[in-house]
Amino acid sequence: MDGKNSLVEFIVEVGRVPIIPLLGFPGRQITNSSIKQNVFNSGVHFLSLLELVDRFQPDAIFPMMDLTLEANALGASVRYHLMAPPSVDDFLITSEEDMEKVYPVDILRDGRINVFLDTMRLMSAHFTIPAAGYVIGPYTLASQLMGASQAAKAVIKKQDFLEKVLAFSTHVIGLYARALVEAGASMICVLEPSSMMLSPRQFERFSGQYLSELFTSFDANPILHICGDTTHLIEKMVATGAEGLSLDSMVDFSAIIRQLPEDVVLIGNINPVEIMLLAKPEEVHARTRQLMDQMNGFPNFILSTGCDLPEDTPFDNLDAFMSAGSGLPLGTRPPAEKVLTAEKVAITDLFKSEWQRSD
Repeated sequence: MDGKNSLVEFIVEVGRVPIIPLLGFPGRQITNSSIKQNVFNSGVHFLSLLELVDRFQPDAIFPMMDLTLEANALGASVRYHLMAPPSVDDFLITSEEDMEKVYPVDILRDGRINVFLDTMRLMSAHFTIPAAGYVIGPYTLASQLMGASQAAKAVIKKQDFLEKVLAFSTHVIGLYARALVEAGASMICVLEPSSMMLSPRQFERFSGQYLSELFTSFDANPILHICGDTTHLIEKMVATGAEGLSLDSMVDFSAIIRQLPEDVVLIGNINPVEIMLLAKPEEVHARTRQLMDQMNGFPNFILSTGCDLPEDTPFDNLDAFMSAGSGLPLGTRPPAEKVLTAEKVAITDLFKSEWQRSD
């Protein structure tokens, strides 16, 4: 990438193992807002993230994870839940004629896409830590556009048609990824959960080659996130050119990190539900320390959660996670650092006053 440090160089700059939990949804606890309000309002969304950054001092920050943005912008029916992420309700593409209808759509004119772009502009302008963005993966978007079962069948029976949908999906995702980079994102995490069910050979053909094309299309650190047990896909995931692999809690990091090139960073992988949501702070701290000990000596590791955190994740558990990652005893919070720019007070007061007026 031109002009961008690699993820390994980012780790060196931090000077220790970076701590980047997949925050976002828990921020609604501080702003007393719903998830739906955040994904429709850049001011509320930014304020939720700002409060998280101020409270927990992560080394980078992601927005709330929304896997429906690109499909919604193309015209797919999406169900908006008050206290849960949106979900795609129906699919758009069953034939090449259907594809012709969506080709002319400019997703960068979509309202919700612009909410997230505006949120990114605020993040990059007012945080001194890296602002990271999410985009969906090509095979996952194709699964949303075609329907998950139809996409799975197409892997065997309609490969040529699937590849046309994948090429289109990659083009659409690239438009949004580059817009996020222009808005200030220094890292782009591609969410490709649907590919977990593919064999290594299928992954290479129906996901990997399109991910490689996508990663070379934007000037930011490319990260690949796939949920579930992706042990069988690690080699193919590395081959995509991703600088970082964000992997779920089912993956044995102590084994996987020995398989990775030194310039590929392993990111994760504390269980977001079993540990971060449901466990006591003592167990969160112990499990996080255990992972840190297993990764000791490996310079290509970033401490994170295995996936995005549930919106009701206890803040005591997040404190325990951050303390353990910093090598501090339970109940000791990491020292505050300057992660917000000087405009923090003014921008916070502005959005808080607007939010309170609308409450």
